[in-house]
Amino acid sequence: MTVFSELRMRPATASGWNASTTARLVISGAVIFALLVGANLATPLYPLLQASLGLSALDVTAAFASYVLALVATLMLAGHWSDHIGRRAALLLAVLGGLAGNLVFAEAHTLAGLCAGRALQGIAVALATGASAAALRELLPSRPEWASRFTLLASSGGVAAGPAIGGLLSLLPGATTAPYGVHSVVLAGLLVPLFLIRARPAIALPAVSRPLQALAPRRPAVSRNARGAFWLASGVGFLSFAVFGFSLSLAPGYFARVLETDSRPLIGVLAGLPLAASAFSQLLTVRGRFVVPAGLAVLGVSVVLLGTAGALHSPLLLVAACVAAGMGQGLAFRTVFNDVAGKVEPARHAQVISTVYVITYLGSAVPVLGLGWASGMVGQPAAVLGFVVVCGAAALVLAGLTLARALRGRHSWRQ
Repeated sequence: MTVFSELRMRPATASGWNASTTARLVISGAVIFALLVGANLATPLYPLLQASLGLSALDVTAAFASYVLALVATLMLAGHWSDHIGRRAALLLAVLGGLAGNLVFAEAHTLAGLCAGRALQGIAVALATGASAAALRELLPSRPEWASRFTLLASSGGVAAGPAIGGLLSLLPGATTAPYGVHSVVLAGLLVPLFLIRARPAIALPAVSRPLQALAPRRPAVSRNARGAFWLASGVGFLSFAVFGFSLSLAPGYFARVLETDSRPLIGVLAGLPLAASAFSQLLTVRGRFVVPAGLAVLGVSVVLLGTAGALHSPLLLVAACVAAGMGQGLAFRTVFNDVAGKVEPARHAQVISTVYVITYLGSAVPVLGLGWASGMVGQPAAVLGFVVVCGAAALVLAGLTLARALRGRHSWRQ
């Protein structure tokens, strides 16, 4: 099928590179990884942009939130598109959107320009999110757990690598533009295999008479047997991404003050550390009914320790808390994400997983906007302290609820 036939939602003669399953796995994972790297290159650049453009803490969170809100809106409006136009076409559109976002953000000289560039990046990531997750699931039909692991590994790994890569590339001439030039070359390179590969047919081609109707926004719906798993995954995702949203927006300035450093590579590594730990946890095999409550408990305690590290100006405690928070989140979210993915029928996989990510990504926008507002009202140290206390307490409450459910399950099994 050619790309244009897919976009028109019409079958065509199969042609192109008949790639192996391994090659398709690599391409699907590489696209979402690269797009998330690009979406997070700006993290260590925010202090520079604040100084050069005269931005406040609220302005920084607004720029960050514009990415998340555009991502969420696109997931709601177009999260199901890859079911109809095919996974390859959706990923190709996402890469083109990422290239446009890079150009606009790199050339922005106002807050509005930054927000526009971030919004385009959010649209690109949204188009790729459901498509890549569904593609990985279809490529590994007999190993659904590993499909979920690859999905979260590529996602968390991309978000974690973005700040570190952005910090390193900012050492090149043109600190706020060079990272996007290099990244655009990588995205352009991904267009080549996406154009050449022989795409698999979409799983739900629309009626010939009304093809565009299939792309119309849909009301989110989850089958009855998947609802409990859906809401648990969404709740864990919202909470953990609130922590990640802080790490990727206001945390660079916070970390710089704690460590008394202006090294952008170091700040970028620290900002991405929780996500890197989350990505690493996908390689670990940990099972059992208590994985979710244990992971949430570790996340809750670690978030509180992040605030403690700031108060004590302890680099060691800061690093330990970042790593532990990422590990706890990674294990808990992988388990609940795999549970809901396994209970959703294949024809609605992209739509339902996109809906999970809608709620999850809202966690990295709404609380972070509140944190930015509070920083302007009471100062960043006090606002961060309140934020970590609320997030830590919420994680511990959720850990208690999932522990009670796990204990009830074991009791029912014994009976």
